[in-house]
Amino acid sequence: MRAIADGATGNADLVAYFLLRMCGLARSVSSLDTNTVSQGDTREVGLDRLTAAGWMIHRAVKSVPWPNEASLEIAKLWMWDGEWGGVVDLDGADAPNGVTPALERSRRVSGNPERLVANADRSFIGCALNTTAFILEVAEAQALLAADEQNRWVVKPYLNGKDLNEHPRQAASRWVVDFADWPRNRAEQLEAPFALLDRRVRDEVLAKAGYPGWAERWWQFWNVRPALREAVARMDRVLAIARVSKTVTPAFIPTGQVASEATAIFAYDDDGHFGVLTSALHWWWAVTYASTMRTDPRYTPSDVFETFPQPEPKSGPRWEAVAEAGKALDQFRADLMVRTNLGLTKTYNRVHDPAEHDPDVARRRDLHVALDHAVRDAYGWSDLALDHHHWDTPQGTRFTVSPPAKDELLDRLLDLNHERYAAEVTAGLHDRKKSRNKPAPS
Repeated sequence: MRAIADGATGNADLVAYFLLRMCGLARSVSSLDTNTVSQGDTREVGLDRLTAAGWMIHRAVKSVPWPNEASLEIAKLWMWDGEWGGVVDLDGADAPNGVTPALERSRRVSGNPERLVANADRSFIGCALNTTAFILEVAEAQALLAADEQNRWVVKPYLNGKDLNEHPRQAASRWVVDFADWPRNRAEQLEAPFALLDRRVRDEVLAKAGYPGWAERWWQFWNVRPALREAVARMDRVLAIARVSKTVTPAFIPTGQVASEATAIFAYDDDGHFGVLTSALHWWWAVTYASTMRTDPRYTPSDVFETFPQPEPKSGPRWEAVAEAGKALDQFRADLMVRTNLGLTKTYNRVHDPAEHDPDVARRRDLHVALDHAVRDAYGWSDLALDHHHWDTPQGTRFTVSPPAKDELLDRLLDLNHERYAAEVTAGLHDRKKSRNKPAPS
């Protein structure tokens, strides 16, 4: 595969290498691919390289279901090596300015976003257990906590993506034994939790292949996320997003629990960052640059958050307006979810349903409009009309900004990303911190 991609590496799907091989044998290629061909590392290894070398995508279907019972999304590509003089078509409609490697219509600003040092060490994937043997049912956790008050240091709520999106209070449905990075002599002092893991976890971990070093610390999760723990150690609450979800909206969760790898965690506890990450600007950035799990966006912090240029400065009247709008939305939404006993997903399904006219839902829409305007103004883009309404999107009908406003926002954000990245390079930040600009292992 290295030979096919001229030494390029990354977490690319095999479809990228098949596409490169086909284009190495012909001048015109038609292919049926998984829809990951236009996403993340797979796009970088395949379509990015091909279009940079002069290949033109003159017809494409970005993502459609495989025509049988398999739960699979596919893409269709027609490519030509050189300039194309005919009609360019994307998803059955003209794309007069061309089609990008992300299988989007070309916009005013081109290229891919770069990871920004300014956003480093703020976003994380939750803990990777790599076995369910660490997980406790509620009754088991209660018994351990009742047996010894000190067990509370390691018996903790375990929050997954389903809890985050479906529970009205984002409360964990299960518990977990979490020794973090404790050495064995310290872990053994809590006898009952350690003995439970000795019975449940030890043999399973010792039998696993492909996990170097885990056998020597089997009482710990495969990845305890030490950087995440350090970043949130002094916070009472942080922001979290379910990594696979159409909702792609954050919620505050208390620290002191274990967030699973099905969540993305942001080391912020303030209303301003809640507002920015809840805005339509961040939602459109996420669905544009995230990969997908079938059709749902799959939020990868390194590809989405680390490239997202936040408004600056984070002080003054404009930032305060974002914080006020974010707090108002958060408080109203939290109260509404408890009153209706609905989680984030079902609550937002109501917001995005054009037939829904409940006064509480209308108020939610108004709060989102106010927040989006505050975030827009924080960037200094008050000239741009957002025109909120129910619009068609890749995730279905959604109450959001208009398509022209979305395109212009994405162009301005990408332009700002390139500008800030260039400034960081000039300052030598990417020479000193090259590792920050590479994807972290999950």
